[in-house]
Amino acid sequence: MRTLKIGVSWLDCLMPEGLPLKTATLLSGPGGSGKPLIGDNFVATWLRNGGSAVLMSLQYPSTDFIYESLKTVAGLDLNQYREKVSFISLDAGIDGMTPSKGNVFKANLVKPGIWDAAIEKACTMVPDEGPGIMVFASALNLLLFSPTYGEEILRKMEALFRKKKCRTYVFSVSTTAKKEEIACLEEVADNLIMTRSEKEPFRLFLRIVRMKDVRFSDEEIQVPIPPKSLANVKEIAEHSRKRVIPQISEI
Repeated sequence: MRTLKIGVSWLDCLMPEGLPLKTATLLSGPGGSGKPLIGDNFVATWLRNGGSAVLMSLQYPSTDFIYESLKTVAGLDLNQYREKVSFISLDAGIDGMTPSKGNVFKANLVKPGIWDAAIEKACTMVPDEGPGIMVFASALNLLLFSPTYGEEILRKMEALFRKKKCRTYVFSVSTTAKKEEIACLEEVADNLIMTRSEKEPFRLFLRIVRMKDVRFSDEEIQVPIPPKSLANVKEIAEHSRKRVIPQISEI
């Protein structure tokens, strides 16, 4: 099993052999607990080691939040990796996909057929070099709020997790709602990382439950995330609750 050492002390303690390549990792935990901030460390290490990344953060209103988060959490200036990154922005109000503007395009990822096509399109926009292409998607649970497509998109995700992979996937989901559906994904993910948070003061905790074919520690640790990033978690969660979920719930 090929792996990539993360190079972040608190993650290396838990994952001494690194992240297994061409596997699916699921970050799962309550809403607003900062799961994408953990994923930022995986993305940053991936890019620094010559890989490419497809980023689709469904809860963010713009890609600016991704740039800021990676800079604050992982010290990565995404502007230096423009040729290695493509973005898929969720737009549940369109039928399919928009033409690319630079390295960004919009897609109605709620529709299962568009889900597949969007990922493939985004992957063709970046070179397949170094450790390969990482597809990092956060707040995927939002897609499950669609009364028409929720069940089908869940099956799409399950199928992706089960099959032999030519890319590396890191997905984050909230267990606050759709807990039974999320449990289906937790069961089939190659690597499962659970998170929780405590408030006042806000603190984020992580525990690895499962890793594919590599050694790991299942000790729970507090994640040393910068306070500025943790403050943004509430703002993003509020955006999802007020704007994204109502729009998807109508499809």
